[in-house]
Amino acid sequence: MTPAIDQLIDLGIPHQTHEYSHDSSAASYGMEAAQKMAVPPQQVFKTLVVDAGNKRLAVAVLPVDQQLNLKRMAKAIGAKKVTMADPDAVSRSSGYVLGGVSPIGQKRGLTTVIDVSAERFERIYVSGGRRGLEIELAARDLATVTDGQFVAIT
Repeated sequence: MTPAIDQLIDLGIPHQTHEYSHDSSAASYGMEAAQKMAVPPQQVFKTLVVDAGNKRLAVAVLPVDQQLNLKRMAKAIGAKKVTMADPDAVSRSSGYVLGGVSPIGQKRGLTTVIDVSAERFERIYVSGGRRGLEIELAARDLATVTDGQFVAIT
């Protein structure tokens, strides 16, 4: 179990887990997940952590085949600008290793923004808290458990 799965169980949020054999040479962890689970990449969401300055971090959840628009993300969280967070800061804040950062069950609760495209799907996939583990759940449930908001951030 991971903190993400434990939190979903504790809150009674319906979900399914999917495990696959992670290839450490994969160029993109998210695209690898989509391919190995035979799921469209638009339905598999990656978790990125941004730095809004003043030691303020925030979480962006977006499709693995898209790029984060930093200006849109900054606007969504009310910051002047954001940059990608330092990998060590991400691990310390989330409790997860890079490539396995889940938006759920992070050590510190961060402002979370989920790309609006998630609302198109009945179920989406996010990292389960380690490489090779994905969680399938409703986008609304992800927003509930992370206190996230849906905004166009790609």
